[in-house]
Amino acid sequence: MTDYLGLTWDHPRGRNALEAASGDLGGGDTLRWRVQSLEGFESAPIHEIAERYDLIVLDHPHLGDALATGSLRPIDELFDAAQLATWAASAVGPSVSSYRMDGHLWALPLDAATQVSARRRALVAEAPATWDDVLELAERGLVATSLAGPHAFLSLCSIAVAFGDDPGRGKAACDDTLFDRGIALRALDVLIRVSANAPEGTAALNPIGLLERMRDRGDIGCLPLVYGYVNYSSPEIAFGDAPAGAGPAGRIGSTIGGTGIAVTRRSEPSPGLLAHLRWLLSEPVQRGFIPARDGQPALRAAWTDPQVDRDAHGFYAQTLRTIEASWVRPRDAGYVPYQSEASALVRAAVRGERAPDDALDEIEARFAAVRTSKGSAAPAGPDDQIRDGSEEESQ
Repeated sequence: MTDYLGLTWDHPRGRNALEAASGDLGGGDTLRWRVQSLEGFESAPIHEIAERYDLIVLDHPHLGDALATGSLRPIDELFDAAQLATWAASAVGPSVSSYRMDGHLWALPLDAATQVSARRRALVAEAPATWDDVLELAERGLVATSLAGPHAFLSLCSIAVAFGDDPGRGKAACDDTLFDRGIALRALDVLIRVSANAPEGTAALNPIGLLERMRDRGDIGCLPLVYGYVNYSSPEIAFGDAPAGAGPAGRIGSTIGGTGIAVTRRSEPSPGLLAHLRWLLSEPVQRGFIPARDGQPALRAAWTDPQVDRDAHGFYAQTLRTIEASWVRPRDAGYVPYQSEASALVRAAVRGERAPDDALDEIEARFAAVRTSKGSAAPAGPDDQIRDGSEEESQ
């Protein structure tokens, strides 16, 4: 008999369904969930968490550090090939592939999310299709950008993707280069211009704060890139695809987030625990139990279910193209602190405190340092970190 302990994030989307399904697993085994803040979810050292919990709800950029410290059990050692193939074929977008590294799958895709657009229907009639459309809305003072925590950098990456880049893997990139320089400069210029007329105080808000301000104060007409939270879709707030770039090279630009359930090395999963994980990712649960308890499912069958979509005020149908096309971040050891440092540099450029070229030089230098660290999971030391007080949180 084993009492298993899991850790998830403290938001209805992250906790309600898991807590409702916890308890007796059969055979005397039980499962309980604890929660941590959104800030802790993003920044806590993965190896420390893995020493205390059997299951961890995490996002894929933590995988590099988790693998460097040997913190997780490969999922493919716990489930047969047929089950893994079923999940790979049925999950929406790159929700499975984002958790695959070094020939193994390291987490089960519980929750699917990516950056999408959100708009207040009374102020903006249609989602902006391109970044040119966003610039027009921004001139009217209707647009806020997601810049807090890691989101300034993630927004820059997504705009670059929309303009034809594949950061870290593009044609102009070598092993230690992130961006096509010309595209990155263009993307940063767009982010600066779009942010210039944002409603006062929005630059410090995380995605939840931005969506709640849009809902409660009504002074934000459009968020062109914000991590989608089905909980905020309503008759007043509509979600839509992220903007695309113009021209033949343009595509929808978005950086996938979401969460997966990982099994730590300290855990010895019983048949009851493994059956519970299979149940959580089963189609009936993803289409019924999880959406009914504030969750955001990971299976395409749920995203394309007409009733699930109606209950979510069109959230899934209007953002499906975006998540299917979303970009997967690097997952090197040390990447999580890097994206925080890079975001501080992007914010400095947006505020006019750093020249765009200068900011991009440092972003690239820091990325090269991560790539050449050869798997070190240690974060940068205090003298190497850029701190500007912006909060961290999950997607």
